[in-house]
Amino acid sequence: MMQKIVAGIDIGGTNTVFGLVDEKGKLLLKESIVTEHFPIPEDLVAVVCEHIKIAVSKFSENYNLVGVGIGAPNGNYFKGTIEFAPNLKWKGIVPLAKLFEERLNVKTVLTNDANAAAIGEMVFGAAKGMKNFIFVTLGTGLGSGFVANGEMIYGHDGFAGELGHVIMFHDGRQCGCGRKGCLETYCSATGIKRTYSDLLMSNHEKVEVQDKVADAKFIFDRAKSGDRCAVEAFNYTGNILGLALANSVAYTSPEAIFLFGGLAQAGDFIFKPTKESFEKNLLNIYKNKIKILPSQLKENDAAILGAASLIWKELE
Repeated sequence: MMQKIVAGIDIGGTNTVFGLVDEKGKLLLKESIVTEHFPIPEDLVAVVCEHIKIAVSKFSENYNLVGVGIGAPNGNYFKGTIEFAPNLKWKGIVPLAKLFEERLNVKTVLTNDANAAAIGEMVFGAAKGMKNFIFVTLGTGLGSGFVANGEMIYGHDGFAGELGHVIMFHDGRQCGCGRKGCLETYCSATGIKRTYSDLLMSNHEKVEVQDKVADAKFIFDRAKSGDRCAVEAFNYTGNILGLALANSVAYTSPEAIFLFGGLAQAGDFIFKPTKESFEKNLLNIYKNKIKILPSQLKENDAAILGAASLIWKELE
């Protein structure tokens, strides 16, 4: 009997990763190419499709490719397009889902990378069986996906759920979106690095904070060693994140909130202050009802599994 497999593709500003995933979430293939080497999107599509065809042919006796799921920055679920993504060389609106469908002749679904990861959590991770939850990615920026009544919230135009661009401080830190004070400028790997650097300078500490050294992991390691500025940076970050999450609860009343990404790997250093701030700022009717949990998706495979989950969810 032929088993169904799905191609999962994650388009990143630096790399594009893709693979084949079966219905149980087993990753049968994983490959990567450099996105920046393909200034024309059609060229990247051609290369990825050729790799997928070759891989599927190796499994042809037992597997049947039934779809392609794509996670991408500024991905529009309704239109299957990438629209004005600031971190990609591709400008304007790119009909990416259509380009893949034309070459592989299978159903193709596209959404933004955080939404894809949220569905991955629902299909293969800790949100399995949950119908109401929020998924937050704490990476270079802050991405999010909101699931209510068992369905991803896309809004009328496909771009709902941008928690990272809720303004937390009027006239605050400059954000890549062009505005100031957005949540992701404080609660992300980039944000905590800025916070740590500011604390070091204000405390006249002489610690190396160059880009190649002071990433989120470096700050985590410093916190574990007792660096008070690093601990304070996590507390500051968690305090803001907890407030933002408490506010977000009022919109969808989720059962749980999942944190994913490099910053979430800091464990109690980020979870403890986030949970404390969260409970302190919740409306009374929500208090002690909502869990803040780490994602169960493997960081290295989450992008592909999340993208593939788009198809498995559609096939339900």
